[in-house]
Amino acid sequence: MIPNEPTILPETELEDVEETEQAAAEDAAIKLQLSSQDCGERLDKVLSRLLSQYSRSRIQQWIEAGFVLVDGQTARAKSTVLGDEIVLIQPQSVPQEHAFKPEPIPLAIIHEDADILVLNKPVGLVVHPAAGNWSGTLLNGLLHHFPSLETLPRAGIVHRLDKDTSGLMVVAKTLEAHTDLVRQLQARTVRREYLALVWGMPQVTGKIDAAISRHPRDRIKMAVSQSESAKPAVTHFQKLATAKLDGRQVSLLQCRLETGRTHQIRVHMQSIGFPLVGDPLYGKPHLAFAFSRQALHACRLGLLHPRSGKEMEWTAAIPEDMSKLLGLAGISAPSFE
Repeated sequence: MIPNEPTILPETELEDVEETEQAAAEDAAIKLQLSSQDCGERLDKVLSRLLSQYSRSRIQQWIEAGFVLVDGQTARAKSTVLGDEIVLIQPQSVPQEHAFKPEPIPLAIIHEDADILVLNKPVGLVVHPAAGNWSGTLLNGLLHHFPSLETLPRAGIVHRLDKDTSGLMVVAKTLEAHTDLVRQLQARTVRREYLALVWGMPQVTGKIDAAISRHPRDRIKMAVSQSESAKPAVTHFQKLATAKLDGRQVSLLQCRLETGRTHQIRVHMQSIGFPLVGDPLYGKPHLAFAFSRQALHACRLGLLHPRSGKEMEWTAAIPEDMSKLLGLAGISAPSFE
């Protein structure tokens, strides 16, 4: 089935986590009178003992940011106290305390029924809150437009796309649908196809069966690995076109995932010598044109409807920036009409 134009809801108003404490933010200031028992100790050490509900590192951040006053004056965490000071603390919430709050983020909805949503995620939108992106994510937008998703794991999100990868995602609207979609993903029956522009000329068709784990030296990367922690990963690809870009050979590929590991297509293609054009993490910079993200788009999604069991499929056209990139190479963007 070919979708109609997406409905845009107007803006009316699964990763490493650096800090996991869940102390609630407080608006009211805390006032303390230090005693002679505190004399000679560091300010941050005294406060972490008196305010045991907060971590010492968190208190140090407040001190350095000026949210702690000692006798009306700002101080340093390493300051030594005399023991008779009056300390005023204005607790500040940490970003992750706002991670699951609704935000009026517009969503491009391709399909909606009582059980599922299918979305066309734009480039630049993070799917789920994590370190460095505690707000402004797809999850925040889902909670704004569909408050009932608050009761579901990860607000109904069952799979992800990288921040700078565009395209189709399915979101569950009920617990039953969430359970069913997770099982379909585990059974590898969800069809996920991508268009990728890579450097070089791979063979016409291929299958990459190579496990993936966290890179042993660079923790923000993934890598093909034979370690015990590596998870199975399988990518199929077919070459659709070849051309030249920036004086170098490029190929447009259609990639199909059997599994859905973090950065899977990017890692697999780089591992066989064909990194994605524009990929800032796994590719090489080529500055003759402006394209600073991986040229990757989730163009097709197929699954069995969780309630009816009916086979359903959606497609999404390549976004404008990637279409222009293909145009620079003289490649016509595939049509789904």
